[in-house]
Amino acid sequence: MELAFERRGTGPPLVLLHGIGHHWQAWLPVLDRLAAERDVIAVDFPGFGISPPLPPGTPYTAESLADAIESFFDVLGLRDPHVAGSSLGGYVALELASRGVVRSATALSPAGFWNRSELMYARAVLRAGRASVRHLSPQRAAFVEDPLGRLLCAGVLVAHPRRVSPEALLAGFQALGDASGFDETLASFAGLMPPAPPKAPVTIAWGERDRLLPRRQAIRAARWSGQRVKLLKGCGHLPMTDDPELVASVLLEGSR
Repeated sequence: MELAFERRGTGPPLVLLHGIGHHWQAWLPVLDRLAAERDVIAVDFPGFGISPPLPPGTPYTAESLADAIESFFDVLGLRDPHVAGSSLGGYVALELASRGVVRSATALSPAGFWNRSELMYARAVLRAGRASVRHLSPQRAAFVEDPLGRLLCAGVLVAHPRRVSPEALLAGFQALGDASGFDETLASFAGLMPPAPPKAPVTIAWGERDRLLPRRQAIRAARWSGQRVKLLKGCGHLPMTDDPELVASVLLEGSR
């Protein structure tokens, strides 16, 4: 499947997968750091960013998105690339490791390790965020110029909202509001369970200050993977902006 992507650097291929409602630009804070050692491909899922939607009749689920990424590997001629993902992208990365079609998978606060109440909370927060950005106004655009405004807008997703530029925040809002695959993908979370055991090495890392998928979920992820989960100190749910150096080092180590 042909998808929108950004490609930089040389070395072993590393495919980056964003979270629900986001776009490939979520990885911009770490992209050049990774590109110094990897052939980095940051991709928009179908129905997110500027990628086309899934074919008519194809349901939006984590599994169908993983299918699309597998097809994307074929389009680019990638054979067993490394893969890394955040949130929903983290789950898809682990799903691809379970299929044995990647060399390694690194997941940052992956979806799917919640209990019922945690899932209900996460869906409510995501749904509210989507509703709040569907119609961006000039007033809201001016609001994010203020550090306090960025705290109110992004505090649930990042630990240090002041490190998010107003331009990046507005672009993220636009991606969230425009994502045609958002609602159906979010609805599918009700049936999301941890993937089958992995057939490739996996690394899981969790934001110490994750307010969307609290770090206690890392205990379940550790049981699934059979290894310790790395704790990203001082980081929230989207740690790429909070500490780009730390995140880049985790992704490079996971893709060796």
